[in-house]
Amino acid sequence: MNKFLTFIFLSIFSMSAFADEINGANTAWILTATALVLFMTLPGLALFYGGLVRSKNILSILMQCFAIAGIASIVWVVVGYSIAFDTSNGNPYFGGFSNVLFANIGEDTLSGDIPESLFALFQMTFAIITPALIIGGFAERTKFSAVLLFSTLWMILVYAPVTHWVWSSEGWLFKMGLLDFAGGTVVHITAGVAALVAAIMIGPRRDFGKSAVKPHNLTMTVTGAGMLWVGWFGFNGGSALAADGNASMAMLVTHISAAVGAMTWMLIEWIKYGKPTALGTVTGMVAGLGTITPASGFVGPAGALVIGFLAGIVCFNATLLIKQKFKIDDSLDVFPVHGVGGILGTLLAGIFASTQLGVFSGQGFADGISSISEQLTVQAIGVGATFLYTLIATVIIFIIVRMITGIRCDGDTETQGLDIVEHEERGYTL
Repeated sequence: MNKFLTFIFLSIFSMSAFADEINGANTAWILTATALVLFMTLPGLALFYGGLVRSKNILSILMQCFAIAGIASIVWVVVGYSIAFDTSNGNPYFGGFSNVLFANIGEDTLSGDIPESLFALFQMTFAIITPALIIGGFAERTKFSAVLLFSTLWMILVYAPVTHWVWSSEGWLFKMGLLDFAGGTVVHITAGVAALVAAIMIGPRRDFGKSAVKPHNLTMTVTGAGMLWVGWFGFNGGSALAADGNASMAMLVTHISAAVGAMTWMLIEWIKYGKPTALGTVTGMVAGLGTITPASGFVGPAGALVIGFLAGIVCFNATLLIKQKFKIDDSLDVFPVHGVGGILGTLLAGIFASTQLGVFSGQGFADGISSISEQLTVQAIGVGATFLYTLIATVIIFIIVRMITGIRCDGDTETQGLDIVEHEERGYTL
């Protein structure tokens, strides 16, 4: 009997000690959030982008999203995670290599109070969607081999280092006090700038500006947009890395900004063109989501209303400016929606994080920062550094890719469609 009681006591004690190390509630939430973020890419983004291209290129977009999910996962395991989050070398710009191939990460290895393997997997889903966003800038005219090579190099040379700057405890922007809760700089600015560079360097589609290039299946696009909205709860709420009030508030303001962004874009179209469109409404929703992302863990509901409203206005006009004034064929509006939204949201986080704004009260500035002007300065430095580094590195990567595989499909391929020429398949057989 005494042995049995001793066994029960030791079992309870060991379980309690284990519970003190790993928080079950937090772990369960991040497991769920990880699935939600992967759901954003597959099938959310794939369907959202797929419906926006012409039917002859639908499979190429779906294929690119799926292939990037595969190649980004491999790169993340081999070296990406280590570059982004290894702090062993103390370098503020580039992580070390002690976690190459996920070395030193086991079942009992922790990141905070969740397993490090889960943290690495959660971050992997961010690493998947970021290069997948970029393909919208060069859709319908790029070789599949070039997409794979570009995505691999870009992950290693751009995404992983910028992640280290912003989210690693040794990162120079992290130490400076940059507020970027879920990826305004890391995801949206990098993807937006890279897409803009791609659109300029590759050049427009053959019929861009000559005839209407219309989405082939808006039903598919709206379906994908709905998946993105749902998945974004994991994207922003999961970035709290805990099942707590911060995660709840991040999800609340995410939803508010998405709703206001959608309604604002719809209203602008209604006033300007006389009719509201489904495409405009879902694009406004994505703009609201992208813009709130960096601020989601720092602002309150009233601040989210303003951020969503400004996202709808600013991103709508940026879209017109890019395509109509500058004649840049950013095919699926990656820069004006994600790039501009990321810039706007990162800057607005420096304002609405303030606890001195009453109804707009947020969570407060970074440690050591006491005023809006000081926090805004840090936010502007983060935006500028991310923008310039991504621009320069992406140009260099495209030059390398052009030398190795070439980038653009020939005219006949573009006319016939990438589905049949690149993959020998058709999206539809009617």
